[in-house]
Amino acid sequence: MSENDSHERINHVKSEDSTTQNSSMQVQIHSKMPSQPRLRRTSYNADDPEKMGLLNVRAMSFLLMWYLFSAFTLFLNKYILSTLKGDPSFLGAMQMVMTTVFGFIQMYLPLGMYTPVDREGKPPNFWRNMILVGTMRFGTVVLGLVALKFVAVSFTETVKSSAPLFTVFISQVLIGEYTGPYTFLSLIPVMLGLALCSAYELSFNIQGFIAALATNLTECLQNVYSKLLISGDKYKYTPAELQFYTSLASMGVQIPFLFLMMDTSSVKNNMDYTLFLTYVINGIFFHFQSITAYVLMSYISPVTHSVANTVKRAFLIWLSVVLFGNPVTLLSGIGTITVTIGVLLYTKAKEYDLTRYNLKQQYSLQQGTDTKIV
Repeated sequence: MSENDSHERINHVKSEDSTTQNSSMQVQIHSKMPSQPRLRRTSYNADDPEKMGLLNVRAMSFLLMWYLFSAFTLFLNKYILSTLKGDPSFLGAMQMVMTTVFGFIQMYLPLGMYTPVDREGKPPNFWRNMILVGTMRFGTVVLGLVALKFVAVSFTETVKSSAPLFTVFISQVLIGEYTGPYTFLSLIPVMLGLALCSAYELSFNIQGFIAALATNLTECLQNVYSKLLISGDKYKYTPAELQFYTSLASMGVQIPFLFLMMDTSSVKNNMDYTLFLTYVINGIFFHFQSITAYVLMSYISPVTHSVANTVKRAFLIWLSVVLFGNPVTLLSGIGTITVTIGVLLYTKAKEYDLTRYNLKQQYSLQQGTDTKIV
């Protein structure tokens, strides 16, 4: 080997050692530098229906169908109880029977309302969840009938106007849903507006007030818990599954009470072909009212669902004015305007609070802290 070759080999080895040392120094320097957290981008994805909410065409369609079937059910209820002299307990039982029958059918024929899912057995606590929701459904119906026995419909609707407030607290406890301060404040005109709409015929009674308040609480619990089941991480129940199994559980709870509350002789004497057919049609409308509400829950939050329910009640009050000629008062007009303004404020407030929440979350990630956002 020549002298020049030896020098070149020595220089090559030195350059390799220098490169290795530089790389090692870079790794050490990089390891000493604090890691920069990756910012999570938050944006509305058109492929995610839950993020779009009522901006989704299907969600808006099911909202309108929910309103429509609710109107049919409400006015048939009034027609059966007032004109045909039907029994309220038997009416509630027929509604549960029809939701059970049609819920079973829709588990195999979704009618485009949801995507069917193949199940390999039932999840843990399946029947416990179904019995809980079914009992709440039954409790809502029975307590509503008890409330109507002691107070006017308008008073019950006035008490139910507080539903968004109940839903905010229940959602926070059960599913940890964040409700910003501006969204919370925007609920006030929504609730106040419905209270004004239905305040034309108030008649206070302590038994009726307690029953109406309990109805409101059970309905809000039912909606939030149903949202938890229909949007679960490990196991998502379909709307038809919730409809069928909770109706079945509700019927199991309802049968003993039915014999205690129903006047059997009166039901037999008043029953005819027209009344029975009306019961069946009413039950079908009630089924579609319930299942469209479940489908809608998969697109929106419980609080938004509660606000939509409040708007629905105000809409039905005015629809009854048009169809039945109920008197229109100044309070009803002011209440309708207040509800409309409240809904617009709620939409803007929710958007603002969501932006504010995301900015705080990104700031906490930049600081490398686990600060809880309130």
